[in-house]
Amino acid sequence: MPRVSDRQRIAQDIRDKISSGEYAPGDKLPSLREMIAQYGISAEPVRSALLILQAEGLIEGHQGMGTYVTPRPEHR
Repeated sequence: MPRVSDRQRIAQDIRDKISSGEYAPGDKLPSLREMIAQYGISAEPVRSALLILQAEGLIEGHQGMGTYVTPRPEHR
């Protein structure tokens, strides 16, 4: 089984937290520094994971304010 990269592992962990509701729409994600400590790795894989999630439309970054879970449209 191929090894999953740190950035993929972190992106999947955050996806799972969004799916489970641990991170709700509009919630602010932990800071880069907090995630580095949480995952025990350098900043680059964390930044890469966040870029993946931004490209997927799951999160959005606001310069100087942090990164937030993107509000999801209601499906009714």
